[in-house]
Amino acid sequence: MKSRRQFLKTSAVATALASAPAVLARKNPNQRLRIGVMGLSRGKAHIAGFSGVDNTEIAYVCDVDKNRLAGGIKYAAGKQAGKEPRGVTDFREILDDKEVDVLAIAAPNFWHTPAAILACHAGKHVYVEKPGSHNAHESQLIVKAARDNNRLVQMGNQRRSLPAFREGIEKIRGGALGTLHYARCWYNNRRGSIGRGRQVAIPQWLDWKLWQGPTPERPYKDNLVHYNWHWHWHYGGGELANNGVHALDIARWGLDVDYPVRVTCNGGRYHHVDDQETPDTADATYDFGKVGISWHGSSCLQRKHEKHSFVSIYGDRGVMAFESSGYRIYDLEGKLLEENIPPFTDLPHFQNFAAGIRDGAGLNAEIGDAQKSAMMCHLGNIAYRSRSEVRLDPETRQIVDNPAAGRFWRREYRKDWQPKL
Repeated sequence: MKSRRQFLKTSAVATALASAPAVLARKNPNQRLRIGVMGLSRGKAHIAGFSGVDNTEIAYVCDVDKNRLAGGIKYAAGKQAGKEPRGVTDFREILDDKEVDVLAIAAPNFWHTPAAILACHAGKHVYVEKPGSHNAHESQLIVKAARDNNRLVQMGNQRRSLPAFREGIEKIRGGALGTLHYARCWYNNRRGSIGRGRQVAIPQWLDWKLWQGPTPERPYKDNLVHYNWHWHWHYGGGELANNGVHALDIARWGLDVDYPVRVTCNGGRYHHVDDQETPDTADATYDFGKVGISWHGSSCLQRKHEKHSFVSIYGDRGVMAFESSGYRIYDLEGKLLEENIPPFTDLPHFQNFAAGIRDGAGLNAEIGDAQKSAMMCHLGNIAYRSRSEVRLDPETRQIVDNPAAGRFWRREYRKDWQPKL
């Protein structure tokens, strides 16, 4: 049983997370937004997205890879009539500039919450890539940091802002599918082996210490940077936190639910004998009481003969099948009733974020709601790693009576990098 102190502590956190964000906007529709972008792989999409929003400036770009940094400066200049942003290796230099309004975080998952917390403390609004947190504890910390500092934080699950997706959800709310029962999510890919990494000299172009940032120190190996960190628990959350978060977010949105009460996840590594630790094939299931959600991921076998939708929402009158950028509605006999699948674009999500800052528009992926979807990923990974069924208390948002699972709730940090609220 929990002690009174533990109960009060978790109850206080839950109350803080549930609180609606204050009115944060400067309410100046003409405000010029100055933005710093951290991480210049996915960060280039942030540069392009913000460049499509009126009256914005990419003031800084940041990367620990000198080559990527140079490329990011050039790319941003090309998006803003030749005006070069300042290039920095340490994102904290961006936070020191009082004229910067936004930190856009596209660094690896283990950076999302620590960087966002520092940005909120520095008075910046934050656009953070999914999943926004490395673990369940951070999922709560990032929300509390936004609330405590009265900052807007938008997570990069971009489909929340796509007009076709919003239209589809409105149709569900209007009863197009009848009574809702279940949602199924599907992801497949054909990723190759990452091999066995060798401990070699750190490349001159890489600031390895700063790349690791808040994570406890480990030796550099040659098959980790820049993408394969995803498949190591020390750095990432596997495919569930990498791509599963997108689908789970739509499923949860469609069913209009918050936190599951029971989670399972089974699977394994079946395709390559290499350094990867996270499963290449897995099934996660989420019980919300009256409805359920499942996610199936197949990272290394594409299964092209299987034509499953990105997310399917099932009701007693029909099914809505969401694809990458829109939806189709089928009746119970499988007959197509209507569809709306326009080209995909990130732009509406960046526009929504800017409108939130400038005139108080509601964020489509405000961090408090977005982290409910990230928490699903963390709980699925906890269930997988602990080889157990995970039950969550919906009030305290803590795992119930499962020490084996509880040990994966949070992580250790490098000295001086422990997030502080």
